[in-house]
Order: sequence, then C-alpha cells, then structure tokens
Amino acid sequence: MKPPISQRVADIQPFQVVEMLARAKALEAEGRDIVHMQAGEPDFTTAPDIVEAGMAALARGETQYSDANGLWALRQAIANYYLSDYGVDIDPRRIMITPGASGALLLISALLVDQGQAVLMTDPGYPCNPNFIRLMEGTPQLVPVGPEHGFQLTADLVKQHWRSDSDEHRHTVAAVVASPANPTGAALSREALVSLQAAVEQQQGQLVVDEIYHGLDFRPEGATRAVTSILELTDQAFVVNSFSKYFGMTGWRLGWLVAPEWALPGLEKLAQNLFISMSTMAQHAALQCFTPATRQLLDARRDEFKRRCDLLLPALEAMGFVIPHYPEGGLYIYADISRFNGRFGHNSQTFCHFLLEEHGIALTPGTDFGDYRSDTMVRFAFTTNIERITFAIEKMQRIFEL
Repeated sequence: MKPPISQRVADIQPFQVVEMLARAKALEAEGRDIVHMQAGEPDFTTAPDIVEAGMAALARGETQYSDANGLWALRQAIANYYLSDYGVDIDPRRIMITPGASGALLLISALLVDQGQAVLMTDPGYPCNPNFIRLMEGTPQLVPVGPEHGFQLTADLVKQHWRSDSDEHRHTVAAVVASPANPTGAALSREALVSLQAAVEQQQGQLVVDEIYHGLDFRPEGATRAVTSILELTDQAFVVNSFSKYFGMTGWRLGWLVAPEWALPGLEKLAQNLFISMSTMAQHAALQCFTPATRQLLDARRDEFKRRCDLLLPALEAMGFVIPHYPEGGLYIYADISRFNGRFGHNSQTFCHFLLEEHGIALTPGTDFGDYRSDTMVRFAFTTNIERITFAIEKMQRIFEL
C-alpha cells in the first residue's frame, strides 16, 4: 500500500500544459517534428547582458544568502522602473523579491487566507491560482467570465459573488485578477481597475493584481504603453510581477511583489521561513534588466511577439476558429473550436491530442484554465518564431480543409 498523502495534495490538479509539453518532448525524442505552441515561455534566451552580469556575480563570489526580502539594490531598481515607466513613486521597502511570481502568490495567499475563507478569481484563469488557495486550506471561488465581461472580473461580479458570511472563517477575503491575463490576453482598463478596487474595498477585502505580462502589452502606435498598473491608482492593492516574461529570465526563477505597508511584517516573516532568500546570482543578473541597452532589446522582442500575434490571429479566424477576445498583451490567443463540431475530437483535450499526436502541433486545452466553456476552447502560444508559426498555419490549413 502507498503511504497516505494529505487531502490538500490530492485535491490539487496537475498543470496540463506541463503534461502536454512533456508529451511533445517525448515525441521529439522519437524523431517527430513538433511545433511548440503550448507553453507560455518566451523562446528567446535571456538577454546577453543579463547573462554576463550573472556570470560576473559568480566570479565575484556573490554566492551567499541575500536578505529574505531581496537585494536592496534590486528593490531600488524596481522602484526606479515604476517611477520611469508608470510615474509612480514606490518605497523600495514595499517591494519584495520572490522565487518567481509563484513565490509572490504563495506569500500573499499565506498572508490573507485562513481555513475555509474564499478568494474570487476568474474562470478561465491561470490554473495554479486555485491550487495556491487550496494549499492554504482556503476555497477558490471561480467566477465564470466570458467575452461579455471582457474575460475579467468586474465590480458587479465582485458584488454578486462576494460572500459576506457571518462566520469570518467562511467569507470571501480577496479577489485575484491578471492584466493582461492568461489565457485570454485580456487587460483591465484604468476605469475598470478603479471600479474593481472600489468594489473590493467596499467589501473590506484585498485586491491582488497579477501584472506579469506588463511590458508585453500591445500598445497603440506612438503610445508608451497600453496597460495601467493598479499601483497608479492605490497603494492598498497587492501586485505580483516577474522577471520571466518581458524580461525573459524564466529559468532564473525570479519575481517580485509590491505590498501595502501594513502587510510587510507578515510577508517578511513568511519569506524568512519559506524561502530564506532568493538566488543571489540571479538577483545580481536582474539588475541588468533595467539598463537602456537591455530595455531596447526587450522592447524589440515585445514587438516581435506582436508581429507573431498579427500573423497567427487572422489565419486562425480564416480557418474557422473564433477569437472571442483579441489579446491586448501577453503571449496567447484563446480560440473557440466549436465550429469544428467534434470532427477532430470531442472536446478541447481530444482536439489538442489529435493535433499533437497526428500532426505534431502542440497546443493547450481550455480545460487547463477552468471549467467555463473550457471544452470548446484552446490556447495558442505564439512563443515560437515566425517561420515555425507559418509552417503550423500551412499545416492546419490543410488539416481543416478536409
């Protein structure tokens, strides 16, 4: 008999995109040619200047623990980034360096959620978020959102779904949103963020905003950026960000959070116990992210992602996919496969397995992101180059003409 495991672990669902990636790599090992459009990882390697800064830190012997909150120089650099890019003056003490955005979400979940308490989040949404809440013995409150809501929580949805149970251990305590969001690329406007923050404050709850796709926003011609940070509007929300997406440091496992001042003692205590510190050499490397030369390179890569999206999206529509929300940022297109009426699988999972096993095109099924309409949705990640995307388009055009 297998030893027993905790119920919380039994309840946590596997990350399907990781399973799809593993299967795709297994097929590649067998000699198959696979077009990878499943994972939300930029295909560019980390910028050379960042790599060199990491190597230089190792050469200097920067291999010991850092402060549990992160290197002060890096926290200052992030504060300067908010000032230069958003016009917001953030006290570096409110910034904590974490092991990826996941580490930030873990800290915030542990800080805010007691057993049985609920957290609002979108369905569809990032699949790990409900699992963080379950790990804390809380209840993920998945709110169905569609194109009629812009695939985002709204103030009205917050008021409708917020639990105000007289038992303080059962009520809703927070709402988590992402802007731009995974898997839809949907962003919250400045007005939407204002009303959302007001609705959550009215319920005496906390708003957590995942901003990890900031920098990969598809800005209008001549605009400096297309998205608003909640930090421009309030100092009472929690912000999660990462060096993985725009900054291209996925394998370095480095992120950050910005917290209200009242939350800092609790978060610091948690970080000391859960992480001790972040990778010291990765933090020294990340200092190079904010130099003009590196930013110029990263912006050029962002523009390349936009070109890929502009190539793929109309081609999918021409084949019969329905795109219910054009992405305003991020790395994904969320597409409806209903038109195919089960000809290539009975749901999003069998559809994706068909494309992978029979034609070597790897996507992610909508069922990875929730339950709402997920059987009819798939996610395309434009994280491979134009040539491979063109190859996949041509291949799919032949498949769906059958």
